[in-house]
Amino acid sequence: MQTIREQYTARPVSVHANRTQMTRALLSLREQILSGEFKPGDRMSELRLVERLGVSRTPLRLALVALEHEGLLRNLPAGGYVVREFTRADIRDAIEIRGVLEGSAARFAAERGASRRDLRALRTINDSVEPLVRQADYESFERYVALNEAFHARLRKMAQSSLLERTLEAVLSLPFASPSALVLQHAQLPESREILVVAHRQHLGLVEAIAGREGSRADGIAREHARLSLTNLEIVLSQRDLLDEVPGAALLTFAPTGKSGSTS
Repeated sequence: MQTIREQYTARPVSVHANRTQMTRALLSLREQILSGEFKPGDRMSELRLVERLGVSRTPLRLALVALEHEGLLRNLPAGGYVVREFTRADIRDAIEIRGVLEGSAARFAAERGASRRDLRALRTINDSVEPLVRQADYESFERYVALNEAFHARLRKMAQSSLLERTLEAVLSLPFASPSALVLQHAQLPESREILVVAHRQHLGLVEAIAGREGSRADGIAREHARLSLTNLEIVLSQRDLLDEVPGAALLTFAPTGKSGSTS
């Protein structure tokens, strides 16, 4: 029989094991949902998922709660979860909300005073992006995506608000909502390259506004910047071959409108 000391010291190991299993289940389920292995409306049976993922029920339940919080699952009134579906309106709303939150992050960064180090980092990223936005090759788009994500991640940190950062991360976890979600899917389309040039100019304006402590201006630029993703969304939705390559595309539903068979 374990002594009180042995029980006490063993507890953190169990907690750590559960946390590790929960993280593994969360990452695996998120990837499988976004890749289309689960379809909208599919019920997430605990018994089958325990066997599928090789984790115990407690960490699995925690992972399911986290995925519901992210918006990928829907809680049923009678208990349990199903995979959520997303409409075009859902994606538009997510992008608009991201714009509001990123606008707040930019305003906070401007009003609270950005360090020279952070401003220098943003300018360095922009300098690296400038030659890429005029290139048409896929490798340039890949490098652009990495740099773009680094820019936005730095901006979130500069807001100096852990609450805002956590809220933004929840929105960014939704399909199509992140700043770079749709870039690689239309790397060879001329209109997409034009959008990247505009996005780069907006980044420059953001840095200037934050450096000048112009909170309202930074807020407005960030919101307009997010709306470029709405243009990208329409481009991808009009090209079904591109849409199929986007993580989370299997979760999208399209309501027919009219006799022509067009989608809303």
